[in-house]
Amino acid sequence: MMGVFSAVASRAGYKDTATQTNDPATQEENEQASDEEVLDEEPKHMLLALISQLRVGMDLHKVTLPTFVLEPRSMLERITDFLSHPDLIFGVSQQEDPTERFIQVLRYYLAGWHIKPKGVKKPYNPILGEIFRCKYEYPDGSLGFYVAEQVSHHPPISAFYYVSPTNQIEIWGDLRPKSKFLGNSAATIMEGTSHLRFVDREDDGHYQITMPNMYVRGILFGKMILELGDGSRVQTSSNDISCDVEFKTKGFFGGDYNAIGGKVKDQSGIVGEISGKWNEVMELKRTKGGKTETIFDASKATVTQKIVVAEQEQDWNESRKLWSKVTRAIKKKDLDAATLAKTAIEDFQRDRTRTRDENNQKWEPVFFELIEENDQWKPKFTLPEDKEEGIKAVEKFIFDYHSIAPEDNPTDQVSSLPSTSSPSQSQFFPKIDRRSSITNSEPKRSNSTSLI
Repeated sequence: MMGVFSAVASRAGYKDTATQTNDPATQEENEQASDEEVLDEEPKHMLLALISQLRVGMDLHKVTLPTFVLEPRSMLERITDFLSHPDLIFGVSQQEDPTERFIQVLRYYLAGWHIKPKGVKKPYNPILGEIFRCKYEYPDGSLGFYVAEQVSHHPPISAFYYVSPTNQIEIWGDLRPKSKFLGNSAATIMEGTSHLRFVDREDDGHYQITMPNMYVRGILFGKMILELGDGSRVQTSSNDISCDVEFKTKGFFGGDYNAIGGKVKDQSGIVGEISGKWNEVMELKRTKGGKTETIFDASKATVTQKIVVAEQEQDWNESRKLWSKVTRAIKKKDLDAATLAKTAIEDFQRDRTRTRDENNQKWEPVFFELIEENDQWKPKFTLPEDKEEGIKAVEKFIFDYHSIAPEDNPTDQVSSLPSTSSPSQSQFFPKIDRRSSITNSEPKRSNSTSLI
């Protein structure tokens, strides 16, 4: 049960260019997204049989889960949910009060939790070298870019980078989930840190953000339900401003699901308190004057669509292409086919790991590098000062890379089922010569690599 259990779109109107559909059943599912799930008898018996082999406190990373608990997308794409509302901080760097800038960053962070699929599902565990990349076009015409890469498999580490050159925002970090079996529940400990930087506000330094943990309750008894729990922290060391956010779990005899609380502090003391529900409405009550204001209302929110290149044009190691057989089988509710396709990917990864070990080869990520002094993964990219040059440079950095597909890769046999991507999306991406080389101004890396 490694990875994030997600609690596929929210009531806030989640759309995805590559998966949008007019199918009434899908629309109904999206409108009725719930944190709860009741299993049918056969899946329940399968899950109970699996659980009977576990012991409390056991690390679940190496446990193979049945496909009916899978959300049909990779963790690398799932991370984009947490980055769903960067538009909330467009222009915030022009705010002169550092505390007000911090409150807006906090608002952006809290807005990233309301998107959830129906029921209790977990995304695919990315394989080493898997990537996901996309582009955003905002209502004001500005652009955003995202790339994520699985930089480690043992332990699992997903590194990610978002940038909007026009809006002078960079967000990067890594996610290091660790899962444990707790009896009637499972916990995913969400280690890792996100960093946010206003490029044109160097005096702010980096905003550092950690994540709450996730719990799946009711595995053995009752309904399965997802909860966010424990604490996370948003802080900027340069201005000594912080907020410890408590994600409250429901008690046995009272309380509410999805509640949060926290105090915003700067050098003068407590400046405000946040409260509400992360999937509904969250408010900030100011210490000075006692005014209460809504900082996020999920029912009124909109999410900018991801622009993802058509699946048939993707490299073999891009998430949607790599997992396409599993995804289509899950959507057809053909769990046997999904299991076979998933097993093929897992076997492929094990074979490649063995080959590297036998040849004493070290895996080198393409987009990210480890800064060992602080154990942080950062993109191999420096954003140019000029905004237009920044757009060109980041497009080249993210979309010029292509991987040579190994002969035995698990996407060799293309399914006859329709693709989950729209061919028209390729118009949003630059025409790329797969044989072209990286210029000297780019980070040093190979333009074509093989996952071995």
